[in-house]
Amino acid sequence: MPWSIHHLSEPLGIMSRRAPCPPPQAIFLDRDGTLIEHVHYLRDPAQVVLLPGVREAISRAREAAVKLFLFTNQSGVGRGLFSLAEVEACNARLIELLDLGPQPFDAVCIATETPDDPPRYRKPSPRFILEMLELHKIPPEAAWMLGDSPADWEAGLNAGIRSAAIVPDPLTPKEPDRRKQLGVDAFTSVLDWFLHAFSM
Repeated sequence: MPWSIHHLSEPLGIMSRRAPCPPPQAIFLDRDGTLIEHVHYLRDPAQVVLLPGVREAISRAREAAVKLFLFTNQSGVGRGLFSLAEVEACNARLIELLDLGPQPFDAVCIATETPDDPPRYRKPSPRFILEMLELHKIPPEAAWMLGDSPADWEAGLNAGIRSAAIVPDPLTPKEPDRRKQLGVDAFTSVLDWFLHAFSM
C-alpha cells in the first residue's frame, strides 16, 4: 500500500445516515479524539491510548478491502511546540497499538499549518480527500470522513463525501449545534459507525 505524508471551498453539503448510500470504499479518519484519546498538543508516544472499538473497526475495514486514510491537523508543529518527528512517533505508536501490520493506512496526511497560515491541507480544507479520491478512483458517494470536530465534518462535506461525528462521551458532545446544523449524525465510536454503515 502506498504510504504518503502531506506536510504542511466549496459550499457545504448536508448528508445523513438516513440517506441511501453504497457500502464504504474509503474512510478518512481523524486521529485525536477519534482513534485515540484526545491529549492537548500530544507529543509523547507514551500518552497514545486507543479508544474502545478502534482496533476491531480498523481490522474489519481492512478485511472488507476498504481504503483507510489517516488525516490529522497538527498545528503544534507550525506553532513550534513540537516537531514533525514527534507527531510521526505518536503515529507509529498508534500503529503499534493497532497491531494490524506495519501500514494499516493507505496514506497519511499530517497538516502542520496553524489556523493563521494560508490553508493547504489543514482541515476543513478538502484537498487531501480530493487528492486521494482522484488517485484511487473512489466515487465521492462511497467515501466517509470520521472525526470529533467541526473541522473534520466540514472537510468531508467540502469534498462532497459523507461525514460522521465520533462522540466518545455523549454527556459532553463537541459542538452539538454545529453538528446538527451540518446534518452530521453522531456515533459513540468508530466501531459503532462501522457496524451501522455496513448494515445499510
